[in-house]
Amino acid sequence: MTPTLRPEVTLAVLNEKGSEYLPGFLGMEMTELVPGSLSSRMAVHKLHFAPNDFLHAASVVALADTTCGYACLAHLPPGAESFTTIELKSNHLGTVREGRIVCTATAQHLGRNTQVWDAVVSDEASGRKIALFRCTQMVLWPR
Repeated sequence: MTPTLRPEVTLAVLNEKGSEYLPGFLGMEMTELVPGSLSSRMAVHKLHFAPNDFLHAASVVALADTTCGYACLAHLPPGAESFTTIELKSNHLGTVREGRIVCTATAQHLGRNTQVWDAVVSDEASGRKIALFRCTQMVLWPR
């Protein structure tokens, strides 16, 4: 079965939604939304680094988790209100010191009560993978 997008959730809506929150502060931009997938990017600045001058793992996780979370929001079943992350895991394979990182989240399971998303974070310039990420989202229903 082909994943279904909620028609009211667009790239513009997602980008506006995070503008005054962590995604906006970190400079995240959602770039492509299609059934079963969402892509994003983030320019790398000093605020994304740890004091050791390497990209902070939390910056990478924030991009991956936001991309997966927004993808979940766009794919919620009819009648569902929202979602919350109940589990996440990341493997960090490398780093970047300049440019942009990109992320693509792909649906692995779109159930009534849970969704599972995988994401790959890469260096935009070289395409080299810098992190693999997986999360499970719990779908929230009206009480």
